[in-house]
Amino acid sequence: MQVKSESTIANSHSESETITLDVTGMKCAGCVKAVENQLTQHPDVISACVNLITEVAVCEVKSGKVEPAILAAKLTDAGFPSQPRTSQNQLTSSDYVSPAERHRQEIKSSIRRLVVAGILIILSGIGHFTQHPLVPGEDSSILTSFWFHWGLATATLLGPGRSILVDGFRGLRHNSPNMNTLVGLGAFTAYAASTIALLFPQLGWECFFDEPVMLLGFILLGRTLEQQARVKAASAFEALLSLQPRMARLIADPSVAAFGQNSVEIPADQVRVGEFLQVLPGEKIPVDGEVVQGQTTVNESMLTGEAIPVIKKKGDAVAAGTLNQSGAIAIQATRTGKDTTLAQIVNLVETAQIRKAPVQRLADTVAGYFTYGVITIATLTFLFWYFAGTRIWPDVLVNGVVSHGTHHLTDRLSPLLLSLKLAIAVLVVACPCSLGLATPTAILVGTGIGAELGLLIKGGDVLERVSALDTVVFDKTGTLTSGYPTVTDCIPSQNLESSNSPLANFSLLQLAAAAESGSRHPLGAAINQAATQAELSIPAAEDFYTEPGQGVSAKVEQQLILVGTETWLKQHGVAIDPSLAEKASILANAGKTTVYVAAGNCLFGLIAFTDSVRSDAATAVEALKQLGLRVMMLTGDRQKAAVVVAEKLGIDTADILAQVQPDGKAQTVTDLQSQGHRVAMIGDGINDAPALAQADVGIAMHAGTDVAIESAQIILMRDAVMDIVASIKLSRATFNKIRQNLFWALAYNVLGIPVAAGILLPSFGVVLSPSAAGAMMAFSSVSVVTNSLLLRRLPWSQQKFSD
Repeated sequence: MQVKSESTIANSHSESETITLDVTGMKCAGCVKAVENQLTQHPDVISACVNLITEVAVCEVKSGKVEPAILAAKLTDAGFPSQPRTSQNQLTSSDYVSPAERHRQEIKSSIRRLVVAGILIILSGIGHFTQHPLVPGEDSSILTSFWFHWGLATATLLGPGRSILVDGFRGLRHNSPNMNTLVGLGAFTAYAASTIALLFPQLGWECFFDEPVMLLGFILLGRTLEQQARVKAASAFEALLSLQPRMARLIADPSVAAFGQNSVEIPADQVRVGEFLQVLPGEKIPVDGEVVQGQTTVNESMLTGEAIPVIKKKGDAVAAGTLNQSGAIAIQATRTGKDTTLAQIVNLVETAQIRKAPVQRLADTVAGYFTYGVITIATLTFLFWYFAGTRIWPDVLVNGVVSHGTHHLTDRLSPLLLSLKLAIAVLVVACPCSLGLATPTAILVGTGIGAELGLLIKGGDVLERVSALDTVVFDKTGTLTSGYPTVTDCIPSQNLESSNSPLANFSLLQLAAAAESGSRHPLGAAINQAATQAELSIPAAEDFYTEPGQGVSAKVEQQLILVGTETWLKQHGVAIDPSLAEKASILANAGKTTVYVAAGNCLFGLIAFTDSVRSDAATAVEALKQLGLRVMMLTGDRQKAAVVVAEKLGIDTADILAQVQPDGKAQTVTDLQSQGHRVAMIGDGINDAPALAQADVGIAMHAGTDVAIESAQIILMRDAVMDIVASIKLSRATFNKIRQNLFWALAYNVLGIPVAAGILLPSFGVVLSPSAAGAMMAFSSVSVVTNSLLLRRLPWSQQKFSD
């Protein structure tokens, strides 16, 4: 998996490699920043990117300079147990724990702790909501006894709360405090103050053992709900991983193997390119390959999002992970292991989940200092209320609301206890975790939905750029049109008919087919197909030459044949017959593309083509306009031919960019950007690579056989124009969730911390108790994850955009 960054580009003069680590122990965005800082402190680490949800750290390091085990050990010593990500054939190692298995273990552990904490909360709540004495030494029943509640609090801290306390103080010791540090300080301080009050009743302090118990109970409840939601958010990616086949049936001769006979099962990752494999009905295809025997239907929905089975026969390509449905087939492996389409998709999706949106980098930076800020605010809160607040507003010691905002105390409180409770509430109510979860959970859900629909979005930075788009530029051929032109007209000139050269023995179509036989251009394929359908022999040709966007040349019967545009032929000294030029103009007005055919300086005729507009193209153009986007069409065709297609699609004439050569497409995008436009370029992902890379967002159409293309930021697995609309809608919706999450996380902390610090206490007599603050903090984290999961409730989770 490759994750490129600005640091990598800046260090392009030195070779680099990627190291991936599985990291545990991260609880909030502050932990993410601490892990990144630990990694980048290594002199040979170029850059590091850490994801809180997937618990993965990806490092660009100088090649051969860094041992993954050393980086993992460094993180482990800092309080973040880590292990290097191993290759597929090492996953069976007894000391390796997969992320999925680790998540399952964590959930089981948290549920066990939650059950114990729940029992303790109920018992503690009996005393909390009963009119028990405020000061030790007064008469009380066993359930309201302070010694009983001391025992409950002690059991809670040593039992289900122990891991929170240990992790929190370990983070403090390593100078990387986290959310557990805040919770641990709050719970331990409340417990310690209550214990002192119990042991020294003459002080007249209040005991509140129920607060640390309820606080830890709410935290554990929130953690459990959050963990389950995070696993649910990662379900799409886990499902994608599960598609990777484990075994393959190796055969020696595909012509004699039948229904499992003469086959040997081997691990799929041990298959080599060129070997023959048998796939029976109901089995997953183990590697990318080509059908060499048999016929079947294959469900490719895991790649394309399209559930309709595709017929596969001899010579057709099949992809790893797709499901063979109806017949036994034999395939020859063409790509194996990490080179298969599925493996590349997995890498793309995983990389996308790690890449951060720029707004999240800011949030992580803030979160890195957040815990220090909260501890400082809590300290200032204690000092203010103890030395000044209780003297300025003495009534708060009589009527303070210290129990869930509902229970009014009639006895006079100690200034020390009130100040301490307010400081604890500040520690507990603050939630750096919600800041850390805001972006990765939304990206995890959004990219998972995209993968299910055949839309591969390469990360949070792409989502942010999509949200700012105002212009969409389509390459015409292969995107708005089918990309499979057909020959409609062959008009020879009198020069060919009257020629005395050996070329006179061939038709115009034969000569053009001979020159185009060395080309892969769609027009060349159309010419050769027309010649084949007409049962014409194609003359032998040599010395092939292609001028991109202009034409081709080759020698036939020792004479140079030219097939190309009017401009290109004129550059070669060919005079254009006015009568043919007039016919070419008529054909262009009808929306056809024309090329001229010449031999030497002599024009032999012209050939016209038509390329049908895609059935969903007009609908997609209209949908993009409704999204507020300007839609433009880019083509190398003449203006008149482009206008005909644009009129069918509803594209304004002013938005047509015609006669643009391949090397000018990127410049055209640059010109639009210089005018202040945010541009998305839609192309086939190969010929349009420079323009795709130049655009703010490059979208590659129908790239199912080349998913690793580096130039596009969004890759569409299906051959459907409406998927462009789907990808933009999904990107916008996902980024909107990111903004909602960040707004909520920031607003919660901005509002919650002052309330916990007692800002409402003098005027309204209201303040948060530590347990209520803990409940709010847990709710904040859960709400962020839940809000991200709501993406699945939108229409695309039930049906395809293009349906």
